[in-house]
Amino acid sequence: MDEFLNWYFSDRPVVASQLGAEGYDHTLGDFTAAAWESRAREETRWIERLSQLPVASLDDAIDRDLVLSQLRGSVALESWPEWRRSPGPYVTAVFSSLFNPFQQRLKPEADLVAAAVSRLAEVPGVLAACQANLDPDLAAPLLVTRGIGQARTGRNFLTRTLPSMVADETLRARLAAAAEPAAEAFDALVVFLEGFQCGGTWRMGEKLYSTLLREREMLGYGAAELHEKGKAAWADLDARMRRVALGVNGTEDWRAAMESLMDDHPPTLEAMRAEYEAETRRAREFVRDRGLVTFAEGEECEVLPSAEYTRPVLSVAHYLSPPPLSSSRTGIFFVPYTPDHFTPEQVRQRLRTNSRAQMPSIAVHEAYPGHHWHLSYMAGNPRTVRKVFRTPYFTEGWALYVEKVLHEQGYFDTPATELAHLDCRIFRAARIVVDTALHCEDMSIEEAETFMATKASLSPGTAQGEVNRYCAWPTQAPSYLTGAIEIDRIRESFSGSAREFHDRIAGSGGLPLGLAEQAALA
Repeated sequence: MDEFLNWYFSDRPVVASQLGAEGYDHTLGDFTAAAWESRAREETRWIERLSQLPVASLDDAIDRDLVLSQLRGSVALESWPEWRRSPGPYVTAVFSSLFNPFQQRLKPEADLVAAAVSRLAEVPGVLAACQANLDPDLAAPLLVTRGIGQARTGRNFLTRTLPSMVADETLRARLAAAAEPAAEAFDALVVFLEGFQCGGTWRMGEKLYSTLLREREMLGYGAAELHEKGKAAWADLDARMRRVALGVNGTEDWRAAMESLMDDHPPTLEAMRAEYEAETRRAREFVRDRGLVTFAEGEECEVLPSAEYTRPVLSVAHYLSPPPLSSSRTGIFFVPYTPDHFTPEQVRQRLRTNSRAQMPSIAVHEAYPGHHWHLSYMAGNPRTVRKVFRTPYFTEGWALYVEKVLHEQGYFDTPATELAHLDCRIFRAARIVVDTALHCEDMSIEEAETFMATKASLSPGTAQGEVNRYCAWPTQAPSYLTGAIEIDRIRESFSGSAREFHDRIAGSGGLPLGLAEQAALA
């Protein structure tokens, strides 16, 4: 495992440094076609080698099978290579590698600037590789358009936002000077992408989608069965919400009830951030008082505006975990600010989808005992590969599972917050239906947007942003409710207390559900 991780980190220095591994902060790595192809060959060799590896314990077997699940998923995706289809892997690597270190501040500022300057020098090469690698027959216009939206933020991010995060004037000037050639490379990428003609599809197809569910996520079923599970979950939640809506507006029309609740929202983006911060503190106290989990020593969750470069592509709250290979236990709950070019009406719609009734569920999901508690606690696991690899089918499943736990504990203590809690859940059921249908060619983008706007209480603009994300990130959207249902099923077989179950299954990592069940019930 150590030998494998050494290869893995050397091949992916951006991932390694984000995990907190030492020695990888100075480079972005090799993004040429030759590097991608070499990586694929090496992954196949590692599967062959690790498959024959003898194991001495259940924990060793789980570690091996965790790595194999990730490698098998990666090999399966070679038939659908993102590096030839989308600018995303290149642009995101640049932005996250430069932004996250200054946001997390785990090293002296001089060291952060030195590493950033070294990486900035490599940006033109990475973006040139993007232009060389994109295949007009494979790249989809939708994915390229997303890439343009991110790339357009490049100059401002590199020359203004990033230097503004440096306090020392001399270091700030050094960083700003190094940023200009990188900003010019982003300008050139925007021009290239705007003129890039392509005709590929963003649809993954049922065969590969099902392969990923079975091989990478270790679920016992494929896309068709998952689609039916989503429909059944939606119908069950719809019936429950009709009953709860009676306490909100006196009718069974829960969509109308949610529409009225969404009118009660913070007046500004900063007010939204401040109210989320207060709700996060309340959730932590509630979880601690009820003894539902054991907290990691020194953990802290900051609540901040979302990063500028994520605003064109992420319209919902999200979380940045502490680097699990570091000593930090500080995570960041990012509140979904809008891009600067949004109109007042678009900003209002974003505020409406973060209404005061919805805030308790979202804070529980992102912070306590959702993502922040889980990822700060699991960072204490002594087994390194458990910190390196995790699947959204556990991490997102966990965050939705604990929303239900807190509902059972009485956290959502008004009809309004209870309905909003169920709305968050039915939204995830709708995601299952839409994502599987989109990628298995059973639903158009327009039909998907209508479904999300009518089967969940999303504004048309938010529904459009959500569906765009599903097109670009197949299999991720169903992970929330799928994982929550599976964790609930495992919980029914566990004989200890709720706290013991939570500490054990979440502390074991972010494992594929089949492995999580082994770890919890061993």
